[in-house]
Amino acid sequence: MCQVKRRSFLGLSATFLGGSLIATKIGDGFQNDGKGAPGGVHHHVHAASVMTETANRFLAALSPEQRAKAIFQFSDDERMNWHFIPKERKGLTLGEMSPYQRHLASALLAAGLSQTGYIKAVTIMSLEDVLRGLENDSGERRNPEKYHFTVFGAPSDTGTWGWRVEGHHLSQNYTVANGQVVDGPSFFGSNPAEVRQGPRKGLRTLAGEDDLGFQVIHALDEPQQKVAIVNLKAYSDILTSANRKASLAGQPSGLPAAKMKAGQFDALRALVELYAYNLPDDLAERRIDQINKAGRNVYFAWAGGIQPGDPHYYRVQTPSFLIELDDTQDNSNHIHSVWRDFDGDFGGDLLRAHYETNHLSENV
Repeated sequence: MCQVKRRSFLGLSATFLGGSLIATKIGDGFQNDGKGAPGGVHHHVHAASVMTETANRFLAALSPEQRAKAIFQFSDDERMNWHFIPKERKGLTLGEMSPYQRHLASALLAAGLSQTGYIKAVTIMSLEDVLRGLENDSGERRNPEKYHFTVFGAPSDTGTWGWRVEGHHLSQNYTVANGQVVDGPSFFGSNPAEVRQGPRKGLRTLAGEDDLGFQVIHALDEPQQKVAIVNLKAYSDILTSANRKASLAGQPSGLPAAKMKAGQFDALRALVELYAYNLPDDLAERRIDQINKAGRNVYFAWAGGIQPGDPHYYRVQTPSFLIELDDTQDNSNHIHSVWRDFDGDFGGDLLRAHYETNHLSENV
């Protein structure tokens, strides 16, 4: 098992986040211990209602000029124009906001993430300052205030709308319809993956995503590793890139979970749960339901070296969702990680059901 001695910003295992994340094997599927998601013990707040309220508070605080930048029609093509590289984007940036507006923007971001997910997001933003120093940048390209907030449609508990927070190495996309919300694509990146100099030396923003991947590959025996390792050379980036629809060519490759032993399967469960619990309770529960429905129909694939410091890539593929991580750029100190739904990104499944229901109602 991969032992981590460097300081981690977050817990390395889902089990560190609370007893509710401890994995147990029940039948052939992924199951949790039945205690529910963290934070769900005392009360349950619906994510869609929180998003609607925080989005409306944020928009109400903007000037007409700012609102013109921040708001698009729900049907606008921009809603699916996502990316994770430093580039010019649509939306209102933190740098264009007053201090109180930034507080409200932060509340909106927090509405779409769990506490641990929010910590990752704001830490990713803060790494732009680290890059600015490492690259002697003027702040034009590396700027923690160049994160864009965009709302698509009119936030409502009963309507159809969406929103996005995006900038370098962060892209969180949400779709809301009839009081239900889905996320995706959900991208977190970290450059540097480990800060190796300066006052923040030792900081690893996505330590769990990286280290739990190593734990899975190291839990496998040699014959299993030969099946799981689909390429001896790591890919230069996640294979789905910033495509609007997630897809991979050919049949799933790697080691099927059906051929894993209980402890190996538990290691895979811990990795997948870590991604699921980046989200607030409602959305995390939806992801856990996807995991449970996949059962043993899960493939784990690896590319590159299997020792920390080696360029490496992994993916977890099920019929409904895909997780990818690569750490190859900048001497293997630059992580990209993403959760994609094959049919659910940008609310695909949710909107399809919504429109079909409305169409049937209109014809009754």
